[in-house]
Amino acid sequence: MGQLRVSADRRYLETAEGKPFFWMADTAWELFHRLNREDAALYLKTRAGQGFNVVQAVVLAELDGLTVGNAYGEAPLVDRDPSRPNEKYFAHVDWVIAEAGRQGMYVALLPTWGNKVVQASWEKTSDVVFNKENARAYGRWIGERYRGAKNVVWVLGGDRNPEKVLQVWRAMAEGIRDQDTGRHLMTYHPNGHASSSTFLHQETWLDFNLLQSGHSVRDKKNDEMIAHDRGLQPVKPVIDGEPRYENHPVDWKPELNGWFDAYDVRRAAYSAVFAGAAGHTYGCHDVWQMLEKKFAAVGLARGEWKSSLVLDGARQMGVMKKLMESRGFLKLKPGPGLVLTGVRSAMVYLPEGGAARILTPGKKAKLRWFDPRTGQISGAGQGMEAPGGSKRGNDWVLLVDW
Repeated sequence: MGQLRVSADRRYLETAEGKPFFWMADTAWELFHRLNREDAALYLKTRAGQGFNVVQAVVLAELDGLTVGNAYGEAPLVDRDPSRPNEKYFAHVDWVIAEAGRQGMYVALLPTWGNKVVQASWEKTSDVVFNKENARAYGRWIGERYRGAKNVVWVLGGDRNPEKVLQVWRAMAEGIRDQDTGRHLMTYHPNGHASSSTFLHQETWLDFNLLQSGHSVRDKKNDEMIAHDRGLQPVKPVIDGEPRYENHPVDWKPELNGWFDAYDVRRAAYSAVFAGAAGHTYGCHDVWQMLEKKFAAVGLARGEWKSSLVLDGARQMGVMKKLMESRGFLKLKPGPGLVLTGVRSAMVYLPEGGAARILTPGKKAKLRWFDPRTGQISGAGQGMEAPGGSKRGNDWVLLVDW
């Protein structure tokens, strides 16, 4: 597998060999910290089989990542000191990254979660260990360690926005670049309903934008966030790196709002990708934290990671990836209008079914319905009314070809 780069039009990603790359990621923030090699291999093999090609994981993990050792009892830093990385901990990280490569997967590698750089308002105790000086040194160290790994993408941040600590993140990015010399793409993972573009779009080390549309509201329009970032100069690809997670309580209030389900994650995925995103990141609330009975559940999580690996939404992300690859996604452009002219094919996502209501001037178009739950395609004749009527959860994709 080749290292990733930005495509010539600056909208999408591709391999170093020029092969189009549709980013289909899963959030596994606690992968290095909580799983042993056997379970990590199981996780990676399962996700690869479902069509995922990227896993987002954190070296210095969020959940007691400095004080509680990994599955082998090893903490990442000696005495919480970024200048004293523990070789035994990083040997496990090395193995997992290599295993991901053997499964054909890239690792979107966060050198640290953001709580090691800045304390959030909701945190009762501080895990902050970085300043400008040691962030640069740590960046140089970790950049040198993984400069030869072809399946790494750097992700700074970690659910924190950089306003008050930009110099620290910039120093870490520059430290990585000193050793990495630009071999691997780099982006930033923000907090809340925000994009890296809000704070960092002009940073030369930011190769593409990553946004977080968040877990607070059903049917929030992440397509508007994607469209905003696509309109910025210089042009950079954009991906929703943390949308609503499957099996996550809506706004953390399940008794009032219920839980996000497969339809919720499908809607977030198709809305983002059809707005021009360079791919998408899926997440499951039980999986990102690798929840087992021996761990305290975070954020009212209610399932265990192994059983939640096979939730419907995860499987359906592979369905979407196959669709985008089959339609030559690198040549696709978002078309928010209702009139299609001068094109040979189009796709229309209907989040609640109903009628497409598009105009197709010129010769008669071939219409087909794509089921995002199964990937099955059925003929539509000349009708534009989705099967099953109009209702929540009855999403369809209308394929239009001339």
